[in-house]
Amino acid sequence: MTINCLGQLVDLQMPRVMGILNLTPDSFFDGGRFNGKDLAAKQVARMLEEGAAFIDLGAYSSRPGARDISEEEESSRLLPVLEFLLKTFPGILISVDTFRSGLAKKCLDFGAAMINDISAGIRDPRMMAAVAPFQAPYIMMHMKGTPADMQGKTQYDDLPGEVIYYFSERLEVARGHGIKDCIADPGFGFAKTTEQNFALVRDLDQLALAGLPIMVGLSRKSMVYKTLGQTAEQALSGSTALHMAALLKGARILRVHDVREAVECISLWKALENKYQEEG
Repeated sequence: MTINCLGQLVDLQMPRVMGILNLTPDSFFDGGRFNGKDLAAKQVARMLEEGAAFIDLGAYSSRPGARDISEEEESSRLLPVLEFLLKTFPGILISVDTFRSGLAKKCLDFGAAMINDISAGIRDPRMMAAVAPFQAPYIMMHMKGTPADMQGKTQYDDLPGEVIYYFSERLEVARGHGIKDCIADPGFGFAKTTEQNFALVRDLDQLALAGLPIMVGLSRKSMVYKTLGQTAEQALSGSTALHMAALLKGARILRVHDVREAVECISLWKALENKYQEEG
């Protein structure tokens, strides 16, 4: 289970941490905190020091009900910071969170290592053709609808079965374009109720049937803080608990706001796995 990022082979047998860096004014937790080159670089330095293998850079808010912005606005937020980070941190592996093929191509030309597409190529059918020539890993998320209307599209007869079918179909399209390294993100909070989100964590190991390494984005989401009667700012412990549950169910990338705690979680998971192997 190895992915090729700019010639660096990253073995996902050991779970990895992806640090979130939002360049948006309205993301649900960190909107507006890291806008600008210096603030972004300071946060990236911290996440790398704490053990992040990847940095996920996004400039389009996908929280429920978020307003749509133009590709020009998304690009103006993202490209200057991306270029600055690549120069400031040589060898950094940056994942760009966008569903737009034109912007994805520009970012890969700059030196981004992978693309994280919340629509898996559905919102922009040109996306996979744009990614393929770079042989960059491609993260495909499960979602129905758009961030503006997805909360009204939570009807499923068989949630894990439908998610597996979705990834199988999107993987076939990706392979048809020549993309070799694909990663599946179940899309917690995207067209799913709180109850469905927890069911998907419970059944996460079933997604292995799609044949893809799994990335989870559970960090500080409403399924955590609403269940605990908290705010997103108070949801670190709850997020960490669900990260361990996801690791035990086979997750290989944790996409998080809090890198140090996620790295510690993986260390404890590894110790637990080693103990099981010794006893087995």
